[in-house]
Amino acid sequence: MHKRHTRSPLSRATGLGSASKGVGHWWAERMTAIALIPLTVWFLASVITLTGRDHAGVVTWLRTPSATICIVLLLVALFYHMALGLQVVIEDYVHSGARFPVLIAIRLGCFALAVTGIVVTLRISLGG
Repeated sequence: MHKRHTRSPLSRATGLGSASKGVGHWWAERMTAIALIPLTVWFLASVITLTGRDHAGVVTWLRTPSATICIVLLLVALFYHMALGLQVVIEDYVHSGARFPVLIAIRLGCFALAVTGIVVTLRISLGG
């Protein structure tokens, strides 16, 4: 039985290939997307429920442990998913020397936004 090879003879001879690097990225994107489904539904339902409440009512809601935990999880999943998705876009469409600095800027920007959101959430939640 003849086995078909999808890699070129040169690639097979040198042993070079993806080394499964892309699989982890692909799984991370899928897992964050799946996590975002219930978190987003929960967040939208919460916003609808909070409609008409004043500032004190929203702060009281955010100070509940379940709301604080869910908001933090939403922020982590959201900005990590965003960083992964933007990385794919940059890697696919930017073919200049700007690729690396843009990737770094995206990662730092997403990290900064996530940390800012988490810090604000925790300050409100802990009464700061």
